[in-house]
Amino acid sequence: MSDINIRKIGRAGRITFTRPKALNALSYKMALAVEDALDNWAIDPEVEVVVIDAEGEKAFCAGGDIAELYDTGTKGDFAYGQKFWADEYRMNAKVSYFPKPIVSFMQGFTMGGGVGVGCHASNRIVGDSSQIAMPEVGIGLVPDVGGSYILANAPGHLGEYLGLTASRMGAADAILAGFADSYIPESEWPALIAQLETTADPSLIASTAQTPPTGTLAANLDQINAIFDETRLANILTTLRNDTSDFAAKTLKSLSRNSPLAMGCALDLIRRNRDAKDIRTALQNEYRYTYRATEHSDFLEGIRAAIIDKDRNPQWRHRLDDPLAQHVAKMMLPLGDAELSFQKGD
Repeated sequence: MSDINIRKIGRAGRITFTRPKALNALSYKMALAVEDALDNWAIDPEVEVVVIDAEGEKAFCAGGDIAELYDTGTKGDFAYGQKFWADEYRMNAKVSYFPKPIVSFMQGFTMGGGVGVGCHASNRIVGDSSQIAMPEVGIGLVPDVGGSYILANAPGHLGEYLGLTASRMGAADAILAGFADSYIPESEWPALIAQLETTADPSLIASTAQTPPTGTLAANLDQINAIFDETRLANILTTLRNDTSDFAAKTLKSLSRNSPLAMGCALDLIRRNRDAKDIRTALQNEYRYTYRATEHSDFLEGIRAAIIDKDRNPQWRHRLDDPLAQHVAKMMLPLGDAELSFQKGD
């Protein structure tokens, strides 16, 4: 497949995203190819470590390739999206539970679907260009691909802040929030990858890692905790409006751009996943929203405004101050027989 290069080099299984002009956006076929490779390498004695990287300087993977979801959804084909997310989430779980070390090298943009591949690896490396985010609420979706599980386990209420504002994280902030493990200057990545291919020894990462440049989140963590220590979006908005700081004003502006329904559900999801026993439970919770997304949420309108018409003027179903509890509850209801299964072929 021209969009992804899967091969074995030395003692390593190698996955490289090869569509830099599209910011290495993850297509459905690419997600399935990653899963197939992991299935094969899990039982291949020649593969002792897996290395995942990407071509180009701008992005490891800037998200999922969502044009097909828009095309099928606007035609009333909701089953395509449901199948897409189910298969992608199964792959995300396999990355997280892979029995051998996986090392991901995440330069530039790593968002959405890219987080689902790179940020569940056992060894996650970032550099100076890294910009990691879960921006889904900006297109009417919730943080998914297991990203809500990382957000739920971030320090304090940092997860709620990142999930609702869609803020981008540099290297230090990504490590603080639990989306990455090690900072290594990108000029040193090729040599480290070559060593991993030869030795299959992830302990080499620790001897190469450095202290990243200072981030921004740590300094604001107390204020973030105070603002986002709420169970409902309306209460967070009230707190922000009563706070005269520049940080509160900037945060409120970020929230005002995003889908109210998606933010309400994201808040519920992150709180719910604090009690999730593992990433599979979190993925099942995410799937309750995405299963309904193309039919009952702002997702198609969000794609239209951001990707199709590019007018950046989405017409959300709800206003920012609308009561959302009933609508959130409906989107997050159990799916019965349609609940996410992690069996391939279901």
